[in-house]
Amino acid sequence: MKPAPAPTTEFTRLIDYLKQSRGFDFSAYKISTLMRRIQKRMRDVGVQTYPDYIDYLEVHPDEFQPLFDTVLINVTEFFRDAPSWKFLADEIVPRILAEKGPDRPIRAWSAGCASGEEAYTLAIVLAEALGEEAFRQRVKIYATDADEDALATARQGCFEAHKLANVPPELAAKYFEPSGSRQAFRGELRRGLIFGRHDLIQDASISRLDLLLCRNTLMYFNAEAQERILARFHFALSSTGYLFLGKAETLLTHSNSFRPVELRHRIFARTPSSNLRDRLLALSGGSNSSDGQADLRHLRVREAAFDAGPAAQIAVDRRGFLVLANERARRLFGLTESDIGRLLQDLELSYRPVELRSHIEQAYAGRGVVQLPGVEWRGGPGEASRQFEVLVLPLLDAKGGLLGASVSFTDLTQAHQLRAELEKTHQELETAYEELQSANEELETTNEELQSTVEELETTNEELQSANEELETMNEELQSTNDELRVINDQVEQRSEDLDRVNTYFRSVLASVRTAVVVLDQDLVVQVWSQRLRDLWGLTEDEVVGCPFLDLDIGLPVAPLAAPLRDCLAGRDGTDEVVLDAVNRRGRPVQCRVRCTPLQGDRQAEGVILLIEELEMHSMPGGAPEGLRDGELH
Repeated sequence: MKPAPAPTTEFTRLIDYLKQSRGFDFSAYKISTLMRRIQKRMRDVGVQTYPDYIDYLEVHPDEFQPLFDTVLINVTEFFRDAPSWKFLADEIVPRILAEKGPDRPIRAWSAGCASGEEAYTLAIVLAEALGEEAFRQRVKIYATDADEDALATARQGCFEAHKLANVPPELAAKYFEPSGSRQAFRGELRRGLIFGRHDLIQDASISRLDLLLCRNTLMYFNAEAQERILARFHFALSSTGYLFLGKAETLLTHSNSFRPVELRHRIFARTPSSNLRDRLLALSGGSNSSDGQADLRHLRVREAAFDAGPAAQIAVDRRGFLVLANERARRLFGLTESDIGRLLQDLELSYRPVELRSHIEQAYAGRGVVQLPGVEWRGGPGEASRQFEVLVLPLLDAKGGLLGASVSFTDLTQAHQLRAELEKTHQELETAYEELQSANEELETTNEELQSTVEELETTNEELQSANEELETMNEELQSTNDELRVINDQVEQRSEDLDRVNTYFRSVLASVRTAVVVLDQDLVVQVWSQRLRDLWGLTEDEVVGCPFLDLDIGLPVAPLAAPLRDCLAGRDGTDEVVLDAVNRRGRPVQCRVRCTPLQGDRQAEGVILLIEELEMHSMPGGAPEGLRDGELH
């Protein structure tokens, strides 16, 4: 995978300038995506370097809004990823309604809502599940974004007809009303949606939520920002809340806070509890104060120290919930992250390898350590039994109040084996010790190799996830460009239709005029040939257009017209009317009056317009004068 480009000093100075001048902090965004979007805007305005672009922003303050529109890609649509929405409507929404009962309010949040299509989609799904009356009384949908222009569009609730292409026709007719050439979401249901500006990095999250949508938004942030946002999402959701992400986003590195309900559709459930570090991440503001960061670092050190302890160790609170389990305990007793927060009595560990609940109560009652030596435990089939020393210690606060209990399992298996070897023979002691040492080193080597393999797999998985997010980002950029091209194409089609109408009207006018019309370009090549000319000499427009006029073999002698045509093109004043003897397509002699008119361009004549009118023979006594028969100019 190609590494992300490192930000240069000039690029960092540009990001700092945007933060200081407009209060918009892009430091949490992925560098590769951010640089690509800003460079696109720089190309649009014709700027090459970051310092030049800072100068451009200072001179053109109206450039900030197009820049933010370019960086904050607002690509969304109704019922985006329709199978995921169907699963949400069929499986998740009924669970939420069953949990809430018939009267309690339902709260949802669409984070990164862009122009509002997904927020209105959620409103349709909930209205279908509850009914319109219950929806108006019980549902509040908070829709937020960092882009004020997108929020202004979302608040109107009016969309172009093509935007509703993914909405089933029966739902579109039920929830939208015509508003001019657009479709407007019904006003009485629209009051259940609240739109507002919100920065996922800096602003506090909305709380007590039953459903949280954040689709294809997290992928624009770096890993540290994603962790902070997800911690806030965990805090925002109620204990039975659900998180709905986009198809390019996963929570594989945050399983402690969320568990997958349907990974294919990116729907997750909030775990019953989260560790202290995650809660502090959720409650911390966007200022990243040094004290808050130090507290988080201290917590990470404590967690890492507890997790690296040599003995298997767990901790339960006063109510009997499993609060902590270090890495050795999880591996030894088959515990998973989802078991943290469950009642101890619901776990196999509560009675195997030893019944713990009674001994914990004994430690509470005596406020002292309960020691259980020689506890034998056998893992799975075929595994050798192990000997443990179990210590139960009550945990007290500064005033002596009970907080819970800590249970440690010290593995004494090797000590028992050594004691058995000593009983056999003192002579085999050295050999047994060497074999044991070798086995221990091999075990440590294997553990290190396994740990290295796991870290490599995690790194590979995160790289693949990052690549997938990059591809999804590029796909949305292409979709945004495609929307722009579609608008341009519609304009071209409209202009083409206008041109066709003008051409049809022009041809109708030419066909209705009794005088025949010929239009020539500067090279005296035929450009327009009216219907009247076909009636006179039988040649259609397709046969004549593109041919030199002076080379045409028709019943009209064209040679006498060469000089008037060139004079007309040259702009010289002269006689522009000629009467010529001609023969029509039926072989009858006719007289034609030919007028030359220049086709004016911006500065000079771009061609000649010939008006040819057939004269009535009987209108001239004694036939045409001799001068007219020879093409004499009037």
